[in-house]
Amino acid sequence: MAGKKILIVEDDNLQLTALARRLKTAGFEIAAARDGLTAISTARKEQPDLILLDLGLPAGDGFVVLQRLGMLINTGTIPVIVLSARTPIGNRDAALKAGAIAYIHKPVDIPVLLKAINEALGISSPEPPPEPPSQPPPQPPPAQS
Repeated sequence: MAGKKILIVEDDNLQLTALARRLKTAGFEIAAARDGLTAISTARKEQPDLILLDLGLPAGDGFVVLQRLGMLINTGTIPVIVLSARTPIGNRDAALKAGAIAYIHKPVDIPVLLKAINEALGISSPEPPPEPPSQPPPQPPPAQS
């Protein structure tokens, strides 16, 4: 995971800060943009491995950003996961048709988000440690007569 950079496009400072903190803790590098125009220029400059994109943005709706990112040569192959408080009905399908690889409804469930990020980046989730082999309970010593 070392060196994997995620661009978070989110206009809400509290959500941006919380997401950035969680993803840094998980070992990702973070770039951020708070509006649609900055999202496109930051994606071109930073070349992130993945983009987390809110739909409700100032200066360029998330769908417009998604479409423009897909049209640009140097950003068209970057996987995009949409994070939105908008109702998934209709918006999920529209986001996927526009090129997003996943749609996650807010409030974001961090384990679900991390799973989607790891799948998109081809990072295998850590396996839980194996259970130690079970041993039979100790037998009492034979009775003395």
